Amino acid sequence: MLIRCTGQLRLAPGAVIGIDLAAALRLGEALGYDAHALAELLPAGEAGLVKALNERIRSDDLP
Repeated sequence: MLIRCTGQLRLAPGAVIGIDLAAALRLGEALGYDAHALAELLPAGEAGLVKALNERIRSDDLP
């Protein structure tokens, strides 16, 4: 589900700050996922995704 939300990333210069959770919820519902489960799980998934992407961005900036 999070992989499908990569087009909904909220970005700042040099960092990922989150995903558009409203869009992610609508996408999940369109795919047939339970909205309540998504509302519970997406924030944790978003936190992990943001952390991993920002670590990757920082490591790519090293000379």
